[in-house]
Amino acid sequence: MAEIIDKSGTWTFDGEGVRIVPGHDKGVSLLRRTLGEIHVPLGALAGVSYAPGKKSGLLKLRIREGADPLLEISRGRLDDASDPYQLSVSPERAGVAEYFVDEVRNALLLDGIGDGPVDSYLLPGPSVPLSVGAGDGTVTFDGERVRLEWNWKTDDTKAAGGPRVLDLADIVAVEWLPATGLENGYLRFRATLAASPPAPKYDPLAVELWGFRKDPLMAVVGAAVLARLRQLPVPRDAPPHPSPATTGDDHDVLLRRLRELGELHHSGILNDEEFAAAKQAVLKRM
Repeated sequence: MAEIIDKSGTWTFDGEGVRIVPGHDKGVSLLRRTLGEIHVPLGALAGVSYAPGKKSGLLKLRIREGADPLLEISRGRLDDASDPYQLSVSPERAGVAEYFVDEVRNALLLDGIGDGPVDSYLLPGPSVPLSVGAGDGTVTFDGERVRLEWNWKTDDTKAAGGPRVLDLADIVAVEWLPATGLENGYLRFRATLAASPPAPKYDPLAVELWGFRKDPLMAVVGAAVLARLRQLPVPRDAPPHPSPATTGDDHDVLLRRLRELGELHHSGILNDEEFAAAKQAVLKRM
């Protein structure tokens, strides 16, 4: 076993995976404290690294593509402070960090675990129920339904419709975008991909974000919804829903969708005709 304890958190490797517990230091981000303890199975790891520094070193886990719903919805847009897979390490613990890296790398090598993408989540996603208030609204998710409620900052045209409730089965996509520069961000739920949705300011299924402290927590809610969307059964008489993380005809997302369809076909959930139709639809978008 290898363990490193620092003020920003504790990482423990027991041969089966890495247990991440956020620290209590005031510098630990709100997102990491909200996520709480995370267990990353060995099979979800693509690699590990440690970079020493004068004031502090940086220990990082690299998660395989498709293994974590939080990384899927954030798509590299989380700031470093919010990234749960980075640990700031004091210089006096550099030797322990290097030992930790060696232990994880040896286990990955012995188990023959590659660093390529996976077809299903290997991490369960954030725990529910969750309720986050940020931007112009509050989103609550209990594992089965999403509820959006509005505050005094909501545009009148959106607030006039009152709170919105979506059953998990009615959601076909979840999108999160942080505010950058003069551009506002959003957390959006989509019940259809047939048409372009209105701007988040007017969209009754979206919370508009302005870059404040609690905004990253909306990514946690989105990840919790994504994780449970994947657990829904796919009807045999219809092609499966588009990937919940799709925010457009993104090439990487479409490739991942092809892998998912292949897995559904191989397992017998989709028959030959259904698989061919769904595959052709994805290929047309590429």
